Amino acid sequence: MADFAFNISKGRAAELYNRVDLNDPANSALIIVVIDANGDTDATMKDRDDLSALLGGTANEVTNTNYVRKTLTDADITAFAPDDTNDRVDLVIPDQTFAAIAAGTAWTDVLVCYDPDTTGGTDTTIVPISCHDFAVTPDGSDIIMDVPTAGFYRAS
Repeated sequence: MADFAFNISKGRAAELYNRVDLNDPANSALIIVVIDANGDTDATMKDRDDLSALLGGTANEVTNTNYVRKTLTDADITAFAPDDTNDRVDLVIPDQTFAAIAAGTAWTDVLVCYDPDTTGGTDTTIVPISCHDFAVTPDGSDIIMDVPTAGFYRAS
């Protein structure tokens, strides 16, 4: 589950996830971004309203050789389905593998974000949804982001 939700997406996480699931708009996706918080606090980061603002602070996206952002479309995520028995919605994405990540920047957090237009958008249009502690020191091997079966976010 999320270590914290960004203020801009509180109350909207399920909606943004469902938009990707419905492919509405057609080029929407969830974007997985790994950062080095570089001393930026959770309290400060959660106030940032887009990925550009977040990366314009102290936090930096990692630059290790072979690292790339992950783009998850409707075909990659679990179908949106409210859990009426438990009165909640769990947002589920598959585990992510970052292959052969070279040594360099230490990883501190992973972000799940919403991009309404993967073909023409920029970091200013990417909405951060949640931030998860992800302390990893890359050494050239694969790094697996293990997502709990309950999902990366629970709306209840």
